Amino acid sequence: MMHFKAIAAAVLVMAAPVTAHPKLVSATPAPNATVAPTTRVQVTFSEALLPDGSGADIVMTGMPGMDSHPPMKMAAKVNVSPDRKTMTLTLAKPLPKGTYRLDWHGVSADTHQAKGSYAFKVA
Repeated sequence: MMHFKAIAAAVLVMAAPVTAHPKLVSATPAPNATVAPTTRVQVTFSEALLPDGSGADIVMTGMPGMDSHPPMKMAAKVNVSPDRKTMTLTLAKPLPKGTYRLDWHGVSADTHQAKGSYAFKVA
């Protein structure tokens, strides 16, 4: 009888769904990249995100010629792709020369939350 319970428990564990946190798998501009002025930043994740509770912000962290530039959030519209794996941030005007940080947060369908950030430069 004990052997049967051990097998049953093992089957239940193997049948449980595998859950993970959403992970950033690609980005344009890429982390640490230097790019020309752009009006679009795109990030793709390992799994579908819930649009409510997921988002991203572009923050200017440095401006040429200004040593003590305070961080400044840039206005961008965030759209989520039909498969809910890609977020695209669209700006009304190209990002000016400077350094930037993309802060993202995501909630997967199984409600796991993740967040992260990366830097890039516009030259």
